[in-house]
Amino acid sequence: MLKLYGFALSNYYNKLKLALLEKGVPFEEVLVSFGIEGKQGKSPLGKVPYLETEDGFLCESQVILDYIEARWPTPALVPADPWRAAKQRELLTFLELHVELCARQLYPQAFFGATLPEKFTARVKADLVKNLAAFKQLAVFGPYVAGDTFSAADCAAYVHLPLAALASKIVYGEDLVAAAGIDWKAYVKLIEQRPTALKVAADRKADQDRALAAARAKTAAAQ
Repeated sequence: MLKLYGFALSNYYNKLKLALLEKGVPFEEVLVSFGIEGKQGKSPLGKVPYLETEDGFLCESQVILDYIEARWPTPALVPADPWRAAKQRELLTFLELHVELCARQLYPQAFFGATLPEKFTARVKADLVKNLAAFKQLAVFGPYVAGDTFSAADCAAYVHLPLAALASKIVYGEDLVAAAGIDWKAYVKLIEQRPTALKVAADRKADQDRALAAARAKTAAAQ
């Protein structure tokens, strides 16, 4: 059986989890956290998620998503038509390279208590505003991000857009995703009509509660 390594607070982990659930592929979840310890030969940079198959380990979420689609092509999450498939990969690239990776620079301050230099956050804001406007030009939301069918692009958009929105709201006092004219809240509600997405959301909430409880216990022990 496949083993998906990571944790349910990771948006990239949830991207793959949602795809596997949509395809009905049996898999085991293995909880691992940050850092390289114990990941040698599995994830060279110590990043999650990574996947264990009968042939060995795979890392990098898009590589894994492509593997899942190739091995279990039904139900399809990528169109058979080359043009439509390319347009979907274009959306995925914009989501992850230009939106999520840009917003990720804010995560230390938004979620982990760091204070980033004002000059740095100003630069990130300018980039994120520009990149979100570009993504909006490509996104269809008809009603799904790539058109009228749930796809691999939705597996990514569902987990990335809310994080970019929340991080920008915390750091700048403004949801830059919504400000770009992207109604991500309505989109998330649409996706969460799917039982698979509801499971991902419920497991993410449970992992968040677990992480908070562990942090409280660590603080109490240090006092």
